[in-house]
Amino acid sequence: MGKSYVIVIKLGSSSLVDEKTKEPKLSIMSLIVETVVNLRRRGHKVIIVSSGGIAVGLKTLNLESRPKKLSKVQAIAAVGQGRLIGRWDSLFSQFDQRIAQILITRNDIVDWTQYKNAQNTISELLAMGVVPIVNENDTLSVSEIKFGDNDTLSAITAAIIGADYLFLLTDVDCLYTDDPRSNPDASPILVVPDLSQGLPGVNTDGGSGSDVGTGGMKTKLIAAELATNAGVHTIIMKSDSPENISKIVLYMQKRDEIVLDLTDDLSKLQLSELKSLQENDVPMHTRFIANDNQHHLKNREFWMLHGLVSQGAVIIDAGAYKALTRKNKAGLLPAGVIDVEGSFHEHECIDLKLGARDAKGELDRSVPLQTVGRARCNYTSVELSKIKGLQSSEIEDVLGYADSEYVAHRENLAFPPHCPTAEGD
Repeated sequence: MGKSYVIVIKLGSSSLVDEKTKEPKLSIMSLIVETVVNLRRRGHKVIIVSSGGIAVGLKTLNLESRPKKLSKVQAIAAVGQGRLIGRWDSLFSQFDQRIAQILITRNDIVDWTQYKNAQNTISELLAMGVVPIVNENDTLSVSEIKFGDNDTLSAITAAIIGADYLFLLTDVDCLYTDDPRSNPDASPILVVPDLSQGLPGVNTDGGSGSDVGTGGMKTKLIAAELATNAGVHTIIMKSDSPENISKIVLYMQKRDEIVLDLTDDLSKLQLSELKSLQENDVPMHTRFIANDNQHHLKNREFWMLHGLVSQGAVIIDAGAYKALTRKNKAGLLPAGVIDVEGSFHEHECIDLKLGARDAKGELDRSVPLQTVGRARCNYTSVELSKIKGLQSSEIEDVLGYADSEYVAHRENLAFPPHCPTAEGD
């Protein structure tokens, strides 16, 4: 049977609703249901991240276009989400397959305990043989707590549950060097060994291919980077043939035994992968290879970098940055803080920015700042402005109390996997 996987499948609004008529694409939804049931029978666990609540609501209420007023959009979503999950339940019930609806916003995972609760709930549903169907709670979500699009939500869901594969279904069969609909010379990119190194020669400026969706190729690349940083392989494939997911999963089970030669240049890798796909009769798709166990983000680090919303920033010097990123990393001390940006409370999430000091030890504003990580801060922005640059022993003299010698403890620091670390430590 081969290795069993935890698989997340993300479906955009344009995959589920016809762009022109706003009618449901029941044939596509049925194929997805059959594919998920087939995968489950082969021992895999499957989660669906499904857009479409607003699109379905527009059709249900006989509205031609999405209104601009937020409260109206949220009311439409409230109508559409119920109708959408009803369709999923009706289709899955034909195979006696139970489903569960999970509606979330960023507010639901801003606390570490809540993040773990979301993880535990999805894990329990999978253990019970249920297919969770996840969507952003558009009835309550506002811009400050939105994930932005369901590509990002699917990547965060995949990271929360520790998935093996994330499938992003779209209107093209794979990533190309340019939009193949307007440029016939666009070349396919079939395998990407390290997305953090960028994709030279690839144009991703095209927006959504549909007016019922919010995503485009750029959002899928962002989602792929989030997921691969968390150790999740990510696949981009065409949405109108969802049954191909099963073929690709079978192919991946074979590829698990093959070591990809990542020393090849990108163009040589594409030719090698194209030959392999043709030999195995597998449809074209793009595979983003996950960071290995040594380099991918741990659960709590991912939560801090992508689950939380930054409320401000602390600018640190090169010495502090070196201490924070070495193998046996230290906590952030006030002596390493040059300046503070924004207004935040204690224990809120803040960005860490690398800056330089001028001759007076103040922030050198001629040197560009670089965002290098995130932290949960032990002090407010007002308190930190008073103790920046001081030794920890001086905190109590300045503030009248000392809640901690650290601005941020080392377990409350997170850096992206490709963030440069101090050499030789």
